[in-house]
Amino acid sequence: MLNRRNFLSAAVGVAAVGALSACAKKDDSPAASTGADGKKAIVLGFSQVGSESGWRSANTDSVKASAKTAGVNLKFSDAQQKQENQISAIRSYITQKVDVIAFSPVVVTGWDAVLKEAKAAKIPVVLTDRSVETSDESLYVTLVGSDFTVEGERAAVLLEKVLATAGHKGAVKIAQLEGTTGAAPAIERAKGFKKVMDEKHAADWKIVASQTGDFTRAGGKQVMAAFLQAHPDINVVFAHNDDMAIGAIQSIEAAGKKPGKDILIVSIDGVKDGFVAMSEGKINAIAECNPLLGDQLMEVVKKVHAGETVERWIKTKEGDFTMDQAKAALPTRKY
Repeated sequence: MLNRRNFLSAAVGVAAVGALSACAKKDDSPAASTGADGKKAIVLGFSQVGSESGWRSANTDSVKASAKTAGVNLKFSDAQQKQENQISAIRSYITQKVDVIAFSPVVVTGWDAVLKEAKAAKIPVVLTDRSVETSDESLYVTLVGSDFTVEGERAAVLLEKVLATAGHKGAVKIAQLEGTTGAAPAIERAKGFKKVMDEKHAADWKIVASQTGDFTRAGGKQVMAAFLQAHPDINVVFAHNDDMAIGAIQSIEAAGKKPGKDILIVSIDGVKDGFVAMSEGKINAIAECNPLLGDQLMEVVKKVHAGETVERWIKTKEGDFTMDQAKAALPTRKY
């Protein structure tokens, strides 16, 4: 548990001094400087990874909608999957003297310098979706997001069920479509999946090919095409997100094979397009990673701004889905 009360009390004073300059900057809403009760609204600077996938777009929409509902003045930036863009945005937020900074980091490392600048400016930092590695854990207050290692473990357990349902016998030759190199979900999902594989299936499961597809459909399609040329006997795909799985489906079909039958597919995320593919029998199972973090984030932002104690890691609630559940679940998917 982190108690930021003393740390954050100074941030309120700093934010008040910078209120005029902050309000002079471009805001998403012209009325965002005051809340419904007439009090000065909390100013939140948020740096998003990019818009590389359906999951990320849903995450952005959730943050924007929740900020509006909560009366939070949101200053938003899209890093276009470049760490240098995020660092620049965070420094801009520090200069503007926002009340709280939140960001979903592109990669795990390389944040100490800018986070120290935020700490020196007495602006609390909240991580969303992804974690970072720092030399000083006090550089950020909390993480609002998923346990990616557990997601990898859940994907492996789902593959066990998928193989049993398919009546598969013999060697399991897995192609792994990795997320962006150095990103927390790519590192941790691979780690979780391998943990289950090594503990329970060392004799019959083997990852024969593994490469990043950058969490994009185009990347998944391109990498899978190369995998199939080098390893035509692949019979399982583990994709770190649905978009890469959907890209892989295109290459599998182009190779004259049936996704979901000739090559079994397990993915992570649970975006609507992933559920569509699953309902069509092309993806066998999905471990959900919930992008709708906006409401949780705004609640945390208000608490840290008020100096309240928050948990170090606020995890999201998620579920697992198999092909037979897809059609019934599809109409209820919100992203």
